[in-house]
Order: sequence, then C-alpha cells, then structure tokens
Amino acid sequence: MLVTGFLLSFFEKILKMLLYFLGMFGIAAFAVTGVISSGKKDMDLFSVVFLGMVTSLGGGTIRDTVLSVEAVYWVKDTSYLWVAFLSSVLAFFTVRFIDDKKAVFHYADSFGLALFTVVATEKVLNLGFSPMIAITMGIITGVAGGIIRDVLSHRPPLVLGREFYATPAFLGALLLVLLEKNIPVHEFNSIYAVALVFILRVFAIHKDLYYPSWLLYKKR
Repeated sequence: MLVTGFLLSFFEKILKMLLYFLGMFGIAAFAVTGVISSGKKDMDLFSVVFLGMVTSLGGGTIRDTVLSVEAVYWVKDTSYLWVAFLSSVLAFFTVRFIDDKKAVFHYADSFGLALFTVVATEKVLNLGFSPMIAITMGIITGVAGGIIRDVLSHRPPLVLGREFYATPAFLGALLLVLLEKNIPVHEFNSIYAVALVFILRVFAIHKDLYYPSWLLYKKR
C-alpha cells in the first residue's frame, strides 16, 4: 500500500510538472506565430513583442477570466509572462533569417493550438468543472490567442475560414476527457491528446484538407 501510494503521488507530481512545461512550450510557440504575423506590417520591436505576448497569453487569460479563478495564471506565476516576453524578443531577432516562415508559422501554430487546448482542458477538469465545460474552455483557450493575433495583424482568422482548425482541438479535448474518465491515473493522457491535435492539424496542412462545401455556410 505504501509503495502504491508513493507511486501515485510520484506520478501526480510528474503530471503537474509535465503540464507546467507544456504550457510554457505552448506560450513560446504562439509567441513565435505572433512575431511572424507582424513581419509584413513593418512594426517596431515594442509592437512586435506586444503582439507576441498578447497572442501567447490571450487564450489562457480569457479562460481564467470566464471561470473566475482566483488569479489569472500569468499574474499568479510571472514565469509565463517572462517566457512570453523573452520568446517574442528572441523571435524578433531570429525569424528574419528563416527562409520558410510560412512553414514555421504553421508548425508553431499547430503546436501551440495542441498544447493550449489540452493544458486548458486538463486544468478545467482539475478545477472540478464538467467535461462539457472543460472541452469548451479547452477549445476557446486553444483558438483565442490565434484569433487575437490574426485580427491585430489584419489576417483572416484561421478558425473562421475553411481551415481544418477547431475540429482537431475539439477531438483532442474530447480524447483527454475520455482518457481521464477511463484511465485517470495514466501520466501520458495529456501527451496522447496533444499528439492527436498536432498530428491532425499538420496532416491537414500538408494534404490541404478543408471542410467540404456542404459544411460551409454560403451567402446566397
């Protein structure tokens, strides 16, 4: 019993640490997409860093505000704020040397979408909310930063077009909820869900997958 309790406690600590670092990687990835989006707008350093930080912190801020948590996550732990800031500054000075910025943008955006969706879903579940709320907030958190980025940089929001974008987020959040319900102590549930979102999104990009016309609303 003591050994079992120790192992469960150990895996819980590993999971919390894993989620923490996944969140950090997601912030860095989205910050990079914000910087790349500003590339054609001739923005100065301050504007670019601001866009990168808003992109990377926006989704989680909306989530915590809607759920009325005690403090927004980057206020409670300023490490997130520093990661967003430093990632944006670093990206500002490095992305200009990258030839295929579009590919980097899509990979980073897919990575950020996957991480933010899954981490948010996990967090909402841990707060005691229902699976439906967890999935909804996971999707909102995953796509909100990208919407803010695209609007501020005058780009058509990916989630509002024909892009196969929100569906991978939904499927990843749903998978996590199902795994947590049936295999609650498995420390790799989050990894499986992140992998699903990322693989589906990248596959859609490489194969030019879009929603079929009969699923699109067309103005007559």
